[in-house]
Amino acid sequence: IIGLRYFNIFGPRQDPGGAYAAVIPLFIDAILEENPPTLNGDGGQTRDFTFVENCVQANIRAALTDNPEAVNQVYNIAVGDRTSLVQMYDILREEAGSSLEPKFGPNRAGDIRDSLADISKAETRLGYAPQVRIRAGLQQTLSWFKDNQAFIKERS
Repeated sequence: IIGLRYFNIFGPRQDPGGAYAAVIPLFIDAILEENPPTLNGDGGQTRDFTFVENCVQANIRAALTDNPEAVNQVYNIAVGDRTSLVQMYDILREEAGSSLEPKFGPNRAGDIRDSLADISKAETRLGYAPQVRIRAGLQQTLSWFKDNQAFIKERS
C-alpha cells in the first residue's frame, strides 16, 4: 500500500461553480467574466499549487514502483514551491491580458497562512519529479477555460 497526499491540485475541467470550487478556477472565471474576485485577507497566503499532470505522474510511479522501501509509506505530492494567492492571481491576469484588480476581503476563519509540501521522500523513493510548474500549469488551465466557455456555462 502506498498513500499519496495531494496539495492544491488544479488544472483543466475544474468546476468554478461547484460547492467545493478551488481558488484557481474561481479566479479564471472571474477574469474571463471581468468580475473582480475577492481575495481573503491580504492575499499573501501561500500554497503549493500542483498541476494535475504532476499528480498523474505520481500515481503512475506509485503504481509501478519496484522499490521495496516505497511500500507502506505516505508521500506528499506537490511541486515544492510556495506561491501566494496574489502572485498566482497576477500570473493569471498577465496570461489573460487582463488589468482586472481583485477585491480584498476579511481573512477566512481557520485558514492557514502558508502551505509548502516536502516532496523529498516522493522524489527519492518513487522517482517523482514534478514537470509542470505554476506558470505553465496556469497557462494550460487558462487556455482550456478560454476554449471551453460554452461547456463550462452548460455544466453550471
